[in-house]
Parts: sequence; C-alpha cells; structure tokens
Amino acid sequence: MGTSRRVTLNDVAAASGVSRATVSFVLNDDPHQTISAATRDRVKEAARTLGYVPHGVARALREGTSRVVVLNIDAGTEGAYSRGYLHGLDTELAAHDHVLLVRHGRHTAQSTQQVLDAIAPRAVIRFGETYLTGHVLDDLGGGWRGGLAAHTALQLRHLVDHGHTRIALALPDTGSPLAEARLRFTGDAARGLGIPAPVPFVAPRPRSACADAVAALLSRAPQVTAIAGFNDDVALRVLTALRDLGRRVPVDTAVIGFDDNGYGEHVVPSLTTIDVDGEAHGRLSARLALGLDTSALEPRPARVVARESV
Repeated sequence: MGTSRRVTLNDVAAASGVSRATVSFVLNDDPHQTISAATRDRVKEAARTLGYVPHGVARALREGTSRVVVLNIDAGTEGAYSRGYLHGLDTELAAHDHVLLVRHGRHTAQSTQQVLDAIAPRAVIRFGETYLTGHVLDDLGGGWRGGLAAHTALQLRHLVDHGHTRIALALPDTGSPLAEARLRFTGDAARGLGIPAPVPFVAPRPRSACADAVAALLSRAPQVTAIAGFNDDVALRVLTALRDLGRRVPVDTAVIGFDDNGYGEHVVPSLTTIDVDGEAHGRLSARLALGLDTSALEPRPARVVARESV
C-alpha cells in the first residue's frame, strides 16, 4: 500500500487560485505584504481543507522532535554575560538549522511540560543550571576551570593582588537565584587565598538606600578596604554610594565589578571588572544540546579589565 503524499504550498496555491509566494505570505502572516482579507481567507480555507502541515511540523513528526531548542532564563540572571551567551547559542543553533526559543521568568514543571507537549523541542536548557542546582563541574562548562567559580576567584584574586584582604561582597536586591552560588564560590576562593570570607551585604537600587547600605556596611565592618560587586550594575551603585558618602575610590575603598556591561569605562573613576566570553559558552551549549563535537570550541579565559577603581 502506497503512502500518501505530503500536501505542499503548491497544492494550496492551486486550490486557492493564487501564487505560491502569496500562500507563503499568508500562512506566515507576513506584515509587509498587502493581501486582501478575502484572499487570506481563501488561502487559509484551502490549507485547512487539504490538511496542509508546515514543513517544520511535518519534520518534527518524522524525527520525534522539532528543531527548536528552549532556553529557560530565571528572573534575576539577566546581564551582559547572558546576552553574550544568548547570542552565541542562537547563532550556533541557526548554523545547524535549529531555532532558539527563550522563556524568561519563573518556570514551573507544569509550564515546562506544556512546552514539551506543544513543540517537542530538541532540548531544554536552563541558564546557569549547574550553579542553580548546587552542582559544580571541573571543566569549561562548570566551575573551577572555566566557569563561574573560576571567574569569582579571579575577581577576588585581583583585589588580593592589590593588597586587599578585608573585602565585602555587594549583592543585588532582586533575589537573583545565582546569589547563593556566588556567596559559596566567594567563600571558597577566599579560603584558597588565605583571607577572611568577604562580608556580604545587599546594595539596593535606589541611590539613597544604597548609600545607607554601604554606610551601614562600613560602620559594622570598618576593616573593609574593597568591595566586590555581584555584577557591574551593583558595582556602579556602590561607586555612586561611596562618592555620596565622601569616600575616595580607590584610595579609601576599592571597587571591582563583574560581567563587564560596557558602562564601567564611562564613569569616574572608571570601573575595574571581569570580562567573560559568554558568546563562546553559548556556542558550546548549543553543540552540547545537539550532540555535536565541541573540541574546536574552547572559550577564552576570563580576564580582568583593569581601570581606575582598584
């Protein structure tokens, strides 16, 4: 018994009396094409009657999965690194004929299952999953060789190399799910460097509130001579707070950021920070998700962007 032939765009075009291009414009809802409502209705009706299935969906039915990779990003993990990671992930997936779907915010098991049921993605990636689950890998995708733990240690080591042993860690007020991991890695790095564990405190977004928080920190821990920021956004708040408090940077208190967001070089004093190759990490994740060889992809090591604040 023969198999039925898949309905094509040409079939829909013949049935609706329009060109193949017009059918494509209608079914893809192209906003740049002026097509009458009557024609649109006729094309959609012909597609329904013939049972037209878009090629991507048909391929998903044959392969068992679609050519979609889903990335879940928890609220509070967005930043310069995640933007670079997204770009690399999207570019690498596109090079292998896959599409990236990004889901922001909180994701429940039920909502994730709905996505699985609806589009049968090739893979589902959770941004920063190894850190959010408390697992640390000794490789480029994980912690101490080329991941967040190593980058945290690099930030702390730069301060120690400049004579600072009493350090504070400024955290965001957004409840980032990565804050706990950074606290843990900072403590581990401090032990490795032979210095006391940095004093954590929250640096709120409002200017006056951040100044109050920094003043309270320096009051209860006057021995602190340097502050490491959770990221550049937080470090820039601290820089402003110290200026508002009349403290000189770096003479009285040094400040270092993390995840170079590009704004640190435009402030006075300019912000020293840590730059991470997020794009290469995104490409690496794409290849891992697709089961491809990763030997040719090795992200460059994180580096200190030395400016005036340390």
